[in-house]
Amino acid sequence: MARHVGAAAEPKGPIMQTVTPDTLTDELAQFHGSEQLYLHWLGGRFTEGVKHLADRAGAYWLIDAIFSHQRGRVRLEPFQVWRLDRLPEGGAKLHAWTDTPNASRWLKTQTIEYTDFPLDQIDLWLVDGVLMLPTEY
Repeated sequence: MARHVGAAAEPKGPIMQTVTPDTLTDELAQFHGSEQLYLHWLGGRFTEGVKHLADRAGAYWLIDAIFSHQRGRVRLEPFQVWRLDRLPEGGAKLHAWTDTPNASRWLKTQTIEYTDFPLDQIDLWLVDGVLMLPTEY
């Protein structure tokens, strides 16, 4: 049973370190399951792997973006795949699907004008209100 921790606000102070894409990918591959869930201020929960991603990549904004879309028909979907694709011009696209990624069946899409997110692409899954890395499912 996962233990819940109080609302995780964006950390205070400089805990984020510059991380290379390869290092971050290797670190994220180490997360399988989660013993602890963190509460998001918009009401969702997220796993240790997602918290690690947010801490290391300065990506609490990504968690905020995903949970900000949890209303209307999006909220009714128990299994959501969220993909962030970094664009060459410095921005990104955030897409959501109800199952398998398919451009013709987007549940939601958002354009992000600028990001220094270190990975070219990442998938996160939102399953029954818990945001996780695919390896944590």
